[in-house]
Amino acid sequence: MVKRNNRTKLATILTAAMIMGTLPGQAFADSADSGGSSPATGSEAAVQSGTNAQITKVKAEALARQYVNIPKEYALQGISFSSEQLAAGKRNTWGLDFVKKVNGKQQGSIYVRIHADSGQLLEFRTYVDNPSAKPTYPLKVERDAAQKLALEFIHTMAPNYESQVKLNTEYGVSLLPPLTGQVRHPLRFDRIVNGIPYADNYIEVEIDSEGHMMSYSLRWDETIVFPKPGTTLAPEQADAKLRAAAKPELSYIIPYNAKGVRKPVLSYKLESLAIDAESGELKDRASTPYFNRQGTVSETPLSTMPDGAVPAKGDVTEQQATELVKAAFKLPTEAMLSHSNYNENIDEYTGKTYASWDLNWTITKNGKEQGFLSASVDGHTGVIRNFYDYNYSGSAEQVAEDKAGVTLQQAMELATATVKKQLPWLTHQFYLVKPDPEQYEGKTANEIGSYRIEFVRKIHGATVDYDTVGVSIDVRTGEVTDYSGYIADFDYPATPPSVITKDQAVTKWLGYYRTELAYRLVQQYWWDGQPIPIEKANLLIASGEAAETQLSSKNEAELVYRLVPRPLDESIFLDAQSGSWRNRETGEQTQLEKPQALDIEGHWAQRQLELMVAYRALDVKDGKVRPSEQVTRGELIKMLVLARNSGNSPMMNDGVTASQEKASFDDVAADSSYFVYVESALAQNLIDIGDGSFNPDGKVSRDEMAELIVRALGYNALAEYEHIFKASFKDTDQIENKGQAAIVVGLKIMSLSDGKFLPKKQVTRAEASVAFFRYLQTRAELAEAPLRM
Repeated sequence: MVKRNNRTKLATILTAAMIMGTLPGQAFADSADSGGSSPATGSEAAVQSGTNAQITKVKAEALARQYVNIPKEYALQGISFSSEQLAAGKRNTWGLDFVKKVNGKQQGSIYVRIHADSGQLLEFRTYVDNPSAKPTYPLKVERDAAQKLALEFIHTMAPNYESQVKLNTEYGVSLLPPLTGQVRHPLRFDRIVNGIPYADNYIEVEIDSEGHMMSYSLRWDETIVFPKPGTTLAPEQADAKLRAAAKPELSYIIPYNAKGVRKPVLSYKLESLAIDAESGELKDRASTPYFNRQGTVSETPLSTMPDGAVPAKGDVTEQQATELVKAAFKLPTEAMLSHSNYNENIDEYTGKTYASWDLNWTITKNGKEQGFLSASVDGHTGVIRNFYDYNYSGSAEQVAEDKAGVTLQQAMELATATVKKQLPWLTHQFYLVKPDPEQYEGKTANEIGSYRIEFVRKIHGATVDYDTVGVSIDVRTGEVTDYSGYIADFDYPATPPSVITKDQAVTKWLGYYRTELAYRLVQQYWWDGQPIPIEKANLLIASGEAAETQLSSKNEAELVYRLVPRPLDESIFLDAQSGSWRNRETGEQTQLEKPQALDIEGHWAQRQLELMVAYRALDVKDGKVRPSEQVTRGELIKMLVLARNSGNSPMMNDGVTASQEKASFDDVAADSSYFVYVESALAQNLIDIGDGSFNPDGKVSRDEMAELIVRALGYNALAEYEHIFKASFKDTDQIENKGQAAIVVGLKIMSLSDGKFLPKKQVTRAEASVAFFRYLQTRAELAEAPLRM
């Protein structure tokens, strides 16, 4: 332990020596970086001389080398001068790229950004190509030690901001202890104004587990106006207002790593909300149920009943597929079929076999290629899944005229007609997403190009998240240039399933969110005295059309109560039918509050047991983990697979297919909690099929565990050479896997008892936890760096 503390201190000292320097007083000023602004590169003359900045290019390089103490072997490869937009004004910055090369190969890079008027360090990022480095486990520098390093760095580099920030205790926190030594600690210190956080301004630092400062970013905008808090709602009043404003939405989702064949699950979603901190008025939603769609979802479907029957299945020929595309979309007479491809595959979601024709046409005029078209047609039903028309130059006449041939309303009608024609049996489930017309205001036909019209599928009022239907209409010609109609082939109930009430769903979600009083930035623009959307203002600014006398803006912070999600070690969703929380990846039932083991406090293996409980390798029943009970074969395999996979559950493609109908072992069915772990272990050759039974509830001997650990280390074949690994234990003659026993004892993963290995002794849950903790340590120590020749 003393040695580890000394190594931590050494890492701290090295970091301070490498990064921190003595800084001149004039290097700091009140202005600094804003959050989220996009740089606009300055002129070449400005880059060469920097005459419009207080800090010259030469001075910027000197400051960069002083702040970050860039080694001499790092040469300045590039420098840029940029002007960045603030809430009320602009800021000039220098960006410098330093690179280290050995024999022409880049081995490291450092990027530094400096305020071009004050000299304040705004950002740096480092990258080192060091294949000789290897991980250590446990970490040399844990998160609490990294926080101290970060504060020391801020005190030196940004003393003017030190008193204005507070550690965001939730940002970057890994709720699960790491299972690898290759870890970075992201730390964020939020800006605090009037005792209230403004999370869009912050200082962010990233420190690795060796104690090295890897990156730093100061995102700050002094031009923002923050209103002083008046009479704000009490927290309980804010909770009541948020509850009243909450509108949970039903949607079908698919757990993407569920065991066996995947099926849709009905869920309740509730996006984050914000209300005015004084009046309780609902503010615009932080996100919408249709976050990837710009517009408003229609309240009524395209039709009350299906416009046609479900297409019959058969075999579609290439000729038939080609004719179907020609009948559905307008193909130029010059289009020639240049390529076709027939594919059959097993859908990873449904386990069903699908076929498709992929077709490509080339458009040639006067011997010159002008564009291409592509389409995909279902090989069994003839349904067109997608169509794409690309013309390299468009119609020269149309481009020159730059006139719109269709309005947005006409485009929506054309898109609707297309969807009705291609998917008639589903028209009663499709809802048009009406685009916001303001996004097209002030734009020419050539600037718009095409209208993108999308559709949402709903079944009994629940949105189907994974289906994608959209149409692009050329604004000049009114022709379809892009169509996508991806509909997953799942079965849905004929009548609406029974679900918990919306009020019950809100109660559940408000247990997931916490209410926070915070500032957030509001931007408003006016053009000739009339309010306009931010998108249009940006367009006017970019085009140079907006004169200062015509365009005005207001950028102020507003005080809100908002919903903030609690940090969890997993992605979750709310099952709308059962009202339970489920893992978004596996679909398994979970809970917000993780079970705590109450019977391991002060236990000799407490830390190791806590690690296994955190990763659910060991279960907790009635608050007890039962450390003295024998570990089962299923638990041991789960420990090993998690350890080898950095704590992550194996994906279905790790030797396990979604369409797998029969499990490899007779006694580990697809619905078993051990299924993916056992199948993954089998795929990795950690276990074999044997007689077809795995016996997941069976006990494990020390002899068996030794072989499993050695297999995981990759030394099992080597262990068979008994003359290399000789087991000289008192009970060697009783050991079946002598070489493996010698390895685990030699590596101090397992220990002897009075000179005996005790191969037949059954392993307890505590002993297994300690063995796998030591396995993680040993794996890091044995990591082989490549030989430099």
